[in-house]
Amino acid sequence: MKIILSTYLFFIFVSSVSVNAQEIAILKYQGGGDWYANPTALPNLIKYCNNNIDTALNNKPETVEVGSSSIYQYPFLHMTGHGNVVFSDEELENLRNYLLSGGFLHIDDNYGMKPYISREIKRLFPDTALEELGADHPIFSNAYSFPKGLPKIHEHDGQRPQAFAIFHKNRIVLLFTSESDLGDGWEDPTVHNDTAEVREKALQMGANIITYVFKN
Repeated sequence: MKIILSTYLFFIFVSSVSVNAQEIAILKYQGGGDWYANPTALPNLIKYCNNNIDTALNNKPETVEVGSSSIYQYPFLHMTGHGNVVFSDEELENLRNYLLSGGFLHIDDNYGMKPYISREIKRLFPDTALEELGADHPIFSNAYSFPKGLPKIHEHDGQRPQAFAIFHKNRIVLLFTSESDLGDGWEDPTVHNDTAEVREKALQMGANIITYVFKN
């Protein structure tokens, strides 16, 4: 039954990509972390991409729960927050099947999320370690050039920004960005009072991620 269901959901996923074009959703999770952080971030990124890299993303991102079959309707899931993250065994299985069937999850640490999400990623892919992406990876140059890799948007602990990935069949299925806080840079200018230059860097890197997802 699980094999049949997974196959069925895979075809739902493929159909949604080809028929409905490009969709993005925010991943809602349990554990107490604020999955709803940065409410203006994705709408601003969508607008930027539609205006600058010829995407046709729906203006309003949807919200989906980890354990829902609805995640298969969205080739791109975005996840953020500051605190604890907990996936049930059923949610892990659903998310794993989604990612291995062609889905993509971007996890952007909004500061304080790393120890919790690192634990859950290890549960999600116990036999596959996160790999740090080098600055030469195409995700840093496919639309806009970032010769030093992931840009630093907010200081937080003052550590260098890092992009980690889980690969499946040479494709990134999970991207975890840490010590960068891209989502804060995507938000309305009045939220964090970032300069235009800082926001542009964040939006350009977001556009690179979007480009990677819809071309791979």
